[in-house]
Amino acid sequence: EVMLLDEPTTGLDCLTANQIVSLLSELAHRDRIVIITIHQPRSELFRLFDKIAIMSFGEMVFCGNPMEMITFFSNCGYSCPEQSNPFDFYVDLTSVDTRSKERELETYSRVQLIVSAYKNSEIFSKVLAAIERIKCMKELPPIPFKNKDSPSAFYKLWILLRRTTRNFSRDKMGIIMRLLQNLLFGLFVAFFLLRLRDDLVKGAVQDRVGLVYQCVSAPPYTGMLNAVALFPPLRAISDQESKDGLYKKWQMLLAYIVHFLPFSVISVAIFSTFIYWTAGLYPDASRFGIFFAVVLASHITGELLTLVILGVVQNPNLVQSGVVLLNSAGVIVGTGLVRTIEEMPTPFKILSYLTFQKYTSEILIVNEFYGLNFTCGGANSSTAINAACIFSHGVQFIEQNFPGALSRFTIDFLILYAFLPGLAIIAILSFKIRERIIGR
Repeated sequence: EVMLLDEPTTGLDCLTANQIVSLLSELAHRDRIVIITIHQPRSELFRLFDKIAIMSFGEMVFCGNPMEMITFFSNCGYSCPEQSNPFDFYVDLTSVDTRSKERELETYSRVQLIVSAYKNSEIFSKVLAAIERIKCMKELPPIPFKNKDSPSAFYKLWILLRRTTRNFSRDKMGIIMRLLQNLLFGLFVAFFLLRLRDDLVKGAVQDRVGLVYQCVSAPPYTGMLNAVALFPPLRAISDQESKDGLYKKWQMLLAYIVHFLPFSVISVAIFSTFIYWTAGLYPDASRFGIFFAVVLASHITGELLTLVILGVVQNPNLVQSGVVLLNSAGVIVGTGLVRTIEEMPTPFKILSYLTFQKYTSEILIVNEFYGLNFTCGGANSSTAINAACIFSHGVQFIEQNFPGALSRFTIDFLILYAFLPGLAIIAILSFKIRERIIGR
């Protein structure tokens, strides 16, 4: 394994620079080759290096261990003063001063004399002998970066996924917010609604419809916030690294999708568990499972839709505004909760079938209202007198506002989950288009 580092200590304080060089020295003694360029290192680091090479104007002035370096320059008549840093002293000695023509000629001549002395030295002879000895070895180990076979697409995806996860895991507060963002929204809704009731006079239908409306509209929005906050920096990296032929842009996209799925599952599971049982939705474990699955699909769809647009639109703020408008339009046109779909003009009715919110709302309404029985203001109240008492069973509400939703329950669920692979494929295509546009 070969590690190449360009000035890893630049801009760091002395203590941190010392720790980094010490760590690199340890790695170098564990069957690794560590090559670094270094700018103004501390004198205490001098003995940590196994080999020190000084170059000037593209020529090798010296290459050897620290003690050989001191001996060589002392033999050339340039002994390092006791209180001086050997690094600084010898780099200054082998630098060419270009402030004036006279100084440039004088310092360049000095460098050439040192170069000539080095090439005639025993140190240089040892280096040449070591090179020849290695050349004569019968079995040379393969050099990884000269391997003509490119890593497989799966291996590239694994590396990108691992790197993405490690980078994001450094932001502990960011991870906590991603896991709890839906719960924070749920806390507000639960505090506002408190406990759902079965009394029509006390808003049994209205409260449930409002809760379903929030569960349809909010999860896609939180998914969009995740994508807008996290993916643009990865997109910028993939734009640069794909130019170098390391991987394709869509592979970074796919790695991010695989990365965010576990976070989405955990976040939605926390939210669903809290809101479902706290608000008092239909008390059945299978109904809860359906509720969780629908909200999860809605949340992931919002994030995937954002990734599709990020493939073709550069500005994240424009993407955020666009996704918010699309989500709002989908809620208004598709859910049937703002205005029943049957009452909409034909063009909007057709458009509703293209929105994932239509299928989300129908499933959640059926999941909650089917089998539900309502009361109306007490045992002695008359349904004829009280205008709020128009339903006695949840099925009546479903048939009046979502006719045919009961028979479409399974197909709605399948169509909703078909949005996920569909949007993932469209996102990959959008990034392939992006690759071609940037390539041109």
